[in-house]
Amino acid sequence: MTDPARPPAASDLHLHDPGPMRAMAHPMRLRIIGLLRMEGPATVGMLAQQTGESAGSVSYHMATLAKHGFVEEAPELARDRRERWWRAAHEMTSWNTVDFIDDPARHAASDALRRTVLESYHRELLAALDAEAALEPEWIAPTDSSDGAAHLTLEEFQELSADLAAVRDKWWARRGEPAEGTRLVRWMTHVFPRADA
Repeated sequence: MTDPARPPAASDLHLHDPGPMRAMAHPMRLRIIGLLRMEGPATVGMLAQQTGESAGSVSYHMATLAKHGFVEEAPELARDRRERWWRAAHEMTSWNTVDFIDDPARHAASDALRRTVLESYHRELLAALDAEAALEPEWIAPTDSSDGAAHLTLEEFQELSADLAAVRDKWWARRGEPAEGTRLVRWMTHVFPRADA
């Protein structure tokens, strides 16, 4: 059975225009959409409490996210007419950077969003490091952070990217409602040619 509070499985909002990219490139909006995707539907008040922002500020950001199709109301969760619940409209957002290279405005919007996403990853990694002392040792042991580099042909670079995507997709298929004995585990992958190579 599908949970109506969650976005449809494997739903993806693929961005083509710079407007939604600029809207999503705000750190608070990115945080809000992340909370809705990982924690599930919430009211503005709940999101304000989770983010430390005022309800007015969160409401403003929610309106912008809704305008661009990132969030939608979840009226079936409201207990009365005054209560407004929101959910992520999609499980993920994607875009192809190559599509924007020849258009300066679109490229700038793509670049701004990518930078905001990378900054959010950095904050999330540091928060995980800060919280690590409260975890049981068996939940710390599998934690991994690594990097590497190799001289690759274009075909090998494409193969590496596809291999990492296959691993990601295997575990992405396990998402859903938390089960007993589970914790939310995050992963991030980045594959890129070195700028000075």
